[in-house]
Amino acid sequence: MPNIVVLGAGVSGLTTAYLLSKDPSNKITVLAKHMPGDYDIEYASPWAGANYMPVGKQGSDHERWERATWPYLKEITEKYPEAGIHFLGTLIYNRKKDQESDTGKWFSELVQPNPWYKDVVPDFKAIPSEKLAPGIDNAQEFTSVCINTAVYLPWLVGQCTKNGAVFKRAVFKHIADAANAHHTGEKADLIVNCTGLSARTLGGVNDSKMHPARGQIVVVRNDPGPMLSVSGTDDGEDEALYIMTRAAGGGTILGGSYQKHNWDAMPDPNLANRIMKRAIAIAPSLVKPGQGIEGLDIVRHGVGLRPLREGGTRIEKDEINGVKVVHNYGHGGFGYQASFGCSVEAVALVKEALQSTLRAKL
Repeated sequence: MPNIVVLGAGVSGLTTAYLLSKDPSNKITVLAKHMPGDYDIEYASPWAGANYMPVGKQGSDHERWERATWPYLKEITEKYPEAGIHFLGTLIYNRKKDQESDTGKWFSELVQPNPWYKDVVPDFKAIPSEKLAPGIDNAQEFTSVCINTAVYLPWLVGQCTKNGAVFKRAVFKHIADAANAHHTGEKADLIVNCTGLSARTLGGVNDSKMHPARGQIVVVRNDPGPMLSVSGTDDGEDEALYIMTRAAGGGTILGGSYQKHNWDAMPDPNLANRIMKRAIAIAPSLVKPGQGIEGLDIVRHGVGLRPLREGGTRIEKDEINGVKVVHNYGHGGFGYQASFGCSVEAVALVKEALQSTLRAKL
């Protein structure tokens, strides 16, 4: 019965722990500085929208992870309403002039006229050009999901706990130290590293390829109906426009920004005003006729740091100070919509690493 430590309790860590905990022979301890219920700039997952709007390039690992994740999200939405996910109509608008901006590059696959995910999501269809507003080059609609992170993350914790996993708060200077914090008191056979942006400073990992892409949002009580996203804005190439209403009373997220290497945890009031004005311009039904941003009923302002990694997400086996490690971090702004695809691959690597340990013992 292997002792496994999952380091990190964001969506990647919790999803990996959930899949590992389905095997009763695994003894899982989830160790993290931050847990669901916390709101801290170091902890990206609670701040996410979150939804399924694929951005992986066709033929890439990223596409494979997002493609593999949809069936899981669909099944959870259908079978477990208490998980805080609901289906939502989605509109995607593309402006060709955004293609070279940071936001345009981020959304480039999402806004393709004939994207790979058309065969994955339900109800996909292109919007006829005669129905498009001036400046919009192409658009599509489909059914997707929107996730209330304040409900979904605790649901994952509950599923893991039901399967016997143990959660403990902990902070480590070096990743190998986590092997000595397994709840059994025995040394862990393997650590799964899901530390996100903290992988940059965690001893033994020290991944200098990690950096933030700062996202700022406004959460409001207003409900515009469909979820939507636009390829860019006229307010700056690192600003974004997306709207999504979370399930189970989670409010509507108005976003946003995609500010690389920006660590500022405080909301920028000027950016917040631009976010709200853009949202009303694209979705006038957010407010009553004639109202501007004063018609928005604000719940809170938020800032999250997407854990971007130069060269892409790291999912691989490693050994650090004699401790077997499987890395699963660096998911940028697509942690939820690739969560199961990435975690399935991480779990497969865990099994490979543990089998090699077992063979060595024999």
